[in-house]
Amino acid sequence: MKKQAFNPYLPSWEYIPDGEPYVFGDRVYVYGSHDFFNGYVFCMGDYVCWSAPVDDLGSWRYEGVIYPRNADPMNKEGNMCLYAPDVTVGPDGRYYLYYVLDKVGVMSVAVCDTPAGKYEFYGCVHYPDGTRLGDREGDEPQFDPGVLTEGDVTYLYSGFCGRGDKSRTGSKVVTLEPDMLTVRDEPVLVVPGSEYSAGTSFEGHAFFEASSIRKVNGKYCFIYSSEVMHELCYAMSDKPTEGFVYGGVLVSNTDLHIDSYKPADLPMAMGANNHGSLVEIGGERYIFYHRHTNGTWYSRQGCAERITLNDDGSFTQAMMTSCGLNGGPLEGRGEYPAYLACNLFTPKHSLYLGEANAPRITQDGRDGDEEPGYIANLTEGSTAGFKFFDCKGIKQVSVTTRGYAFGASIEVKTAWDGEVLGVIKIDATNVWETFTTECAIPDGVNAIYLTYRGGGSAMMKSFTLA
Repeated sequence: MKKQAFNPYLPSWEYIPDGEPYVFGDRVYVYGSHDFFNGYVFCMGDYVCWSAPVDDLGSWRYEGVIYPRNADPMNKEGNMCLYAPDVTVGPDGRYYLYYVLDKVGVMSVAVCDTPAGKYEFYGCVHYPDGTRLGDREGDEPQFDPGVLTEGDVTYLYSGFCGRGDKSRTGSKVVTLEPDMLTVRDEPVLVVPGSEYSAGTSFEGHAFFEASSIRKVNGKYCFIYSSEVMHELCYAMSDKPTEGFVYGGVLVSNTDLHIDSYKPADLPMAMGANNHGSLVEIGGERYIFYHRHTNGTWYSRQGCAERITLNDDGSFTQAMMTSCGLNGGPLEGRGEYPAYLACNLFTPKHSLYLGEANAPRITQDGRDGDEEPGYIANLTEGSTAGFKFFDCKGIKQVSVTTRGYAFGASIEVKTAWDGEVLGVIKIDATNVWETFTTECAIPDGVNAIYLTYRGGGSAMMKSFTLA
C-alpha cells in the first residue's frame, strides 16, 4: 500500500536542504547539501541521496553516501564543507555532480555511472588554458551551481551576491564543452544581484544565491533565492544565456505574499535562507525548498509543494503545507507527528529566525539518532498549524505533550484566527502523556491549528483526530 506523503518528505531526523530534484527512470532523486541536527555551521555532512518511486512519493529510500567530503583532493583532511550541489547527465550518459567547497571559489566536479552510486572526483571547471574558473583575475567566486545539459553543451550557472557587495554582480552562466570541464563561452550575467538590479524587472527580488535551471514548456526557467532570502523566485527566457525576465515568487518558507488564508504581509513561520528547484512528476509540478529547525539556520529540512503552472506560462506561488507531495489532503483521522507543522509562530509573527523563546521543531539525541521530531517551547500564544486534512465525523482531538505546563491548555481551531472549537487541558509532566477533549471538526478539507495557553512551556509530540 502506498504511504501518505508529508512535509518534510524525509524522516524527521534527516537534514537535507538545498534540494535539487530529478526524475531518472521511474524514481525521483533528490540531491542536496547535508546539515546536522544541532549543527553549528551549514553543510557539515557528506553528500547523501534519497529517492522515491514516481508513483509513491511517500516511500523514500536512503541511497547512502554518494560522495564524502574528503573525496575532493583539496579537502583530504575533510576540514571544508560541501556546499549545495547540482547534477546533470552528460553527453556520455554519465551523471556529473557539480559543487563548491566552502573556502574555495572554484567549481569541482565528480562523476558516476548511476544516479546514486559512488561518485568519483573528476576535476575542476577550467578555461581552455587550464586556469580554473574562479581563479582568473576578474572572475567572481563560484557558488551554488545550477547545471543543464542539452545535446553536447552544458550550461553552468553560479553566483552569490550579498547586499552592499559591489564586487558580486549576480548569477553568471558559462557553457561547457562535452568533457563537462572546459569553458567554451565566457561568463555572462543572467540575473543581477541587489547592487545592480535598479531599473530591472528584478528590483526588490534580486539574485542572492541558489542558482537552479529547468526547462518548462520549451522555455528556460531560472530558479533562485532572492535578496530577502526566505523566498525562491523564478525568471523566464527563450534562451539559456540571456533575456531572463522576473516571473514571481514560487515559494516562501514564511508564506509571505500568500493572501488566501491570512494577510499577504503576515509571516506564518520564522524564515531564513532558501534553496530548491522545480520538478515534474506524473504530470504534476512541484517546488522543492527547505525549512529551518531547532531555532537555527544550520539544521534545515527539505520540503516540497505542488505548484500550479498557469496558461500564460506563469506560476502561482505555492502555499506551505504538511502534505506537499501527497497529491491532496491527508486522511482526516488518526495520529500525526507535531513536526509536520507548516505554520509555527508566536503572537509577534516574526519574519526571520531570532525571536527569543520562540517555539521550534527539534528532536532528542544527537545527529544521526533516529529520534522522532517534535515541537519544543510552546508558550503563551504560540501556535502550530497543519494543512490539510480531509475530515469526516471527527468528534475528539488529543495532543501528546510533556514539559512544565502550568494551568495550561491547547486550543483547537481550523483557522489561525478562527473560532476555538475545543480546549484540551494539559498537565505538567516529564514524560509524554496524552490529553483529550471532545471537539467536533467540520466535515471537509480543513487545517488544524493548535494554540498554547497558560504559564510555563510545553513540548508537543503529536495530535490525534478521532
